[in-house]
Amino acid sequence: MGEVNLACRPLGELAALLPGEQAARLEASVAATAAALAGRAVWHVSTTAEGGGVAEMLYTVLGYMRAAGVDARWFVLDGDEEFFTVTRRLHNAARGLGDPAGLGPAAHLTYQRVLARTLPGLLGMVGRRDLVMLHDPQTAGLVSPLRRAGVRTAWRSHIGRDEPNEQSRAAWEFLRRYIEDADAFIFSRAQYAPGWIPPQRLWVIAPSIDPLSAKNRPIPQAECRRVLTRAGLLSAHGAPPAPPGIQGAPPPGPGARLVAQVSRWDRLKDMAGVMAGLARAEPPGDVHLMLIAPAVDGVSDDPEGAEVLAECVAAWHRLPGGIRQRVTLASLPMDDLAQNARIINAIQRHAAVIVQKSIAEGFGLTVAEAMWKARPVVAAAVGGIEDQITHEREGLLVGDPTDLDAFAAALRRLLTDPRLGHRLGQAAQQRAREEFLDDRHLGQSASLLTSMLAGDPAGPVAREQMRPPGLPAKREGRHNRVDGNTGTGGADTQTG
Repeated sequence: MGEVNLACRPLGELAALLPGEQAARLEASVAATAAALAGRAVWHVSTTAEGGGVAEMLYTVLGYMRAAGVDARWFVLDGDEEFFTVTRRLHNAARGLGDPAGLGPAAHLTYQRVLARTLPGLLGMVGRRDLVMLHDPQTAGLVSPLRRAGVRTAWRSHIGRDEPNEQSRAAWEFLRRYIEDADAFIFSRAQYAPGWIPPQRLWVIAPSIDPLSAKNRPIPQAECRRVLTRAGLLSAHGAPPAPPGIQGAPPPGPGARLVAQVSRWDRLKDMAGVMAGLARAEPPGDVHLMLIAPAVDGVSDDPEGAEVLAECVAAWHRLPGGIRQRVTLASLPMDDLAQNARIINAIQRHAAVIVQKSIAEGFGLTVAEAMWKARPVVAAAVGGIEDQITHEREGLLVGDPTDLDAFAAALRRLLTDPRLGHRLGQAAQQRAREEFLDDRHLGQSASLLTSMLAGDPAGPVAREQMRPPGLPAKREGRHNRVDGNTGTGGADTQTG
């Protein structure tokens, strides 16, 4: 538990990558916010400083804010195994999965015990004039105590489900008593917000990626191969042996066409389904699949990681022999975050196809990363991914994430039609530049913070129909047509 050390990230370097008007809008909004917040700190609170998209996003977004003059700070709270078991159940239930019976009175007692232990340390650091942003279910119990202390507090959820079911309703009923006093609620999609949240306090802000981070900055292909060879993820004459985190088949040679999925060892990412789908795709002989995730001991708030990894290894053993020898499972160490990011960057740039076959997804950060790198993507049409990719325009979407035949057909199309992959990748990169880089996120965050400071109750849902400040209106033709069997044509799925 404690404060995370944040390095400044020069805003001008980000602005230099943007069209002139977009860059000017970014610099003006952040400068105005820094002036308005003079003398106040903005605290973000989460449960881990490494592993997962929220932690990565906070390092970069808060680094840019600090460079612009905002006193942005980040506090990480401690939890024990019982606490993280409860919050993992909450995460799964909010996405419509799991057994809601596990969210009863005993779960509340475990949840409250850990947060009561955390509260004095946090209150000892936060001033009454500061603003606090709490992230995800793990921190929800801190809303009311902070509000009683006179601190303006927002709560942000990076998860959710478009259509409520028994599990998701149980999750929000669990959380409601803890979060309903928040000054603002932030969701990645408006559909994720439960109906009892006042529209005037609801903000919709999707996550973003930093194009200048070690994970996203440009790397020449030759350097990608060197990074991956040194890490033991590509085999080559004289290369070091595969590291301990490699399971399944040995890593491929540099000439193989790589299909990659990058995510946590999480059942909702359906790594086992990716392997089964590859087998059905009957890929050409030069294709190799690699599933990449953080080492299970490097993600402190996910107690299920080791169990899911074991399930994936068991699923690998059940693959047909000819496919099994072309599938590698890689757990990357988290002790050097910069090196981990360079390896992920090299994997994504080296890959012929990026897949994200999630059962549920609040927002696909790895999808946005692949788009920025102009890689062709096959993904499930779930959650925030629908807001990121228009089917056949910036990637291929599979309407039903459990439909292995549809996933296999979409993957086969990209593996046999390189011109299609190139076209989709170029369109994806342009879309990422316009909508999914940190400048958009920073502009929306600036609006939120100044609104909280002024006590303005009207969030963007009320004012601008959830359109991010400065972005053009919703594109025409943003209805994805995804057929449940083939991945092309069929029923409409609304996006955005």
